Amino acid sequence: MATAAAAVAISPATSLHLRPASAALRFLSLLILPPSKPSLSSHPRLSPSILPHRPLLRRRCFCSAALPSSSEAAVGAEEEGRDGRRVKGLRRRLRVRDIKGGEDEGLGRVGESVVVTGWVRTIRDQSSVTFIEVNDGSCLSNMQCVVGTDAEGYDQVESGSISTGASLWLHGTIVKSLGSKQKVELKVDKLITIGQSDPSFPIQKKSVSTEFLRTKAHLRPRTNTFGAVARVRNTLAYATHKFFQENGFVWISSPIITASDCEGAGEQFCVTTLIPNAQDATHSSVDSIPKTDNGSIDWSQDFFKKPAFLTVSGQLNAETYATALTDVYTFGPTFRAENSNTSRHLAEFWMIEPELAFADLSDDMACASAYLQYVVRYILENCKEDMEFFDTWIEKGIISRLSDVADKEFVQLTYTDAVSLLLKAKKKFQFPVEWGRDLQSEHERYITEQAFAGCPVIIRDYPKDIKAFYMRLNDDGKTVAAMDLLVPRVGELMGGSQREERLDFLEKRLDELKLVKDNYWWYLDLRRYGSVPHAGFGLGFERLVQFATGVDNIRDAIPFPRTPGSAEF
Repeated sequence: MATAAAAVAISPATSLHLRPASAALRFLSLLILPPSKPSLSSHPRLSPSILPHRPLLRRRCFCSAALPSSSEAAVGAEEEGRDGRRVKGLRRRLRVRDIKGGEDEGLGRVGESVVVTGWVRTIRDQSSVTFIEVNDGSCLSNMQCVVGTDAEGYDQVESGSISTGASLWLHGTIVKSLGSKQKVELKVDKLITIGQSDPSFPIQKKSVSTEFLRTKAHLRPRTNTFGAVARVRNTLAYATHKFFQENGFVWISSPIITASDCEGAGEQFCVTTLIPNAQDATHSSVDSIPKTDNGSIDWSQDFFKKPAFLTVSGQLNAETYATALTDVYTFGPTFRAENSNTSRHLAEFWMIEPELAFADLSDDMACASAYLQYVVRYILENCKEDMEFFDTWIEKGIISRLSDVADKEFVQLTYTDAVSLLLKAKKKFQFPVEWGRDLQSEHERYITEQAFAGCPVIIRDYPKDIKAFYMRLNDDGKTVAAMDLLVPRVGELMGGSQREERLDFLEKRLDELKLVKDNYWWYLDLRRYGSVPHAGFGLGFERLVQFATGVDNIRDAIPFPRTPGSAEF
C-alpha cells in the first residue's frame, strides 16, 4: 500500500456522502448456457423475482453505563417491580451514521440536542476552541466536536487528559459547520472522559503498514481501513442470510468437530484430550499419550473413542438435511492445517455452503451466480461511503469492477475448452497448461480478465482425478459435474458440483481414493434411502470479503487471522 494510502488508513476520514440503507432489488441472473438437456429442476425458488424491501434494523445496546441520560441515548426507563427494579428497556443509541446520514448529510438535524459517544481520532487547539474528531465505528466519517472554554468538562481538555484513542461522552447541539469537510458539527456543552488513552497508543496520525497493524489486531478496527472492512464484512454476512432466507433455504449449523475428511486431503487439525488440559499441555511428555501394544496411539482412550478433527467443510452434513428439507445452507467456521504462508490462505476461515436437492449442475450454477450478484449489489447500495473509500485508497476502480460483476451475464465453458483457450493465448504463464492439471490463479485471472473482458466465468466438467470423491461422474467416465466460478482480480471465488447420488458409483470412488468407507457410513446411507440428484457449492467468506474490499492480503479480511506460527489474540 502506498504511503499516502497507509496514512489515510489511520487518519480522520473526510465527510463522504452517506445515504440511508435500502434493500437491494435484484432479479436473479440467468447464465449463458449452451444447448443441453433440461435441468432436473427449474427451481422456482431461484426464478427471477423482485425481493421484498426489508429495511435494516439498528440494534443497540445491552450495556448500561453510569452516564448521564438523554432522550436520544435511551428509550424506556426502569420501573419498580414487586421484587425490585425491572430490567431497563433496550436502548437505541444515536450513532454518528444516524446524524450524518441521509441526502442532507445531517443538515436536517441542525438545532437538535444529542449525545455522541466514541473514540478520539484527532484533537487540535485553535484559539479559544478545541476541535475533537470522534468516531463511534458506525461509519467512516468522524463527528467533529467543537469544545469551547465554557463547556462543562473543558478542564479535561486543558489538563491534556484527552488524547488520541481516548473514549468520550459528549452532549451538545448539532450546528452547521463552517468547515468544508463536513456539513454539520457538534457544539459541545458537556463532555466526560470515559477512558483515557496512554501516550503509547500505537495508532497515531502517521503512516503505518498493514503488516504492523496485524501485530495490533486488537486495535486495528479503529483505523479507517479495518473499520470499513469490518462493516462491509458484516453487510456481506447479512446479505448472505437475506438471500438464502428469501429464496426458501434453511440455515443449518454444521458441526465443527468431525471424524470425516470432506476434501480427502488429510490437512486437518486433530482434536484430542489424550494430551492433558491447556495448562499442562506445554509440559506434557510424549510418553504420557496412551499407546496400543504395537506402539500406535490408542484412540479408544480418547474423548470420542476414535480420531477426531476440526472440520474443513460442512458440506457432507448439509447434504443430510438437504435430503429432508430440500434447500439448505451452512455458514460457519472451518479449518485447514495447510502449512502455507501466502496472502490467499488462512488456517481458520468461514465457509458458505448451500445444498440444493432435486437439482443438477445447471441449477447449482444458477444459484451461485444469483447469490454473488445479489451480495455484490447489496454492498454497493448499502455501503456507499466505505466503498468510495476503498475505491480511492485501496483499489482504484473497485466500484466499477464490482458493478460489472453485478450487472454482466455470466459466461460458462468447459474445462477442456478453457485449457484449449489458454494454450492458444499469446501469453507466457508461470505454471504449465495441460489437460488433467488444475488451473492456477494466473490461468483463471487471464480467462476472466482478458479472454472475457472482466465478465465472471464459470468453468465446468473438470477431470475427476483433480476433484473430490463426492462429485458426480459424467457419462464420459473422465470428468465430473464440477464447476468453479471465476471473477476478475481473484480468480476462483466459488467451487461446486453436482453430488454423486448413485451408491455404487460413490462406493467405487471411495475405494479408488483409498478412503475408509466405514467413516462415511452415514453419508452412504443417504444414497440407500430415497437418494435424489442434488448439488451445491462452497465459498470462502474471507475471499469474498477480499474480493469486495480490494485488500491484498486475506489476513486483513478476518478480525483475527490464524496462520502457520500465529495464533495471537
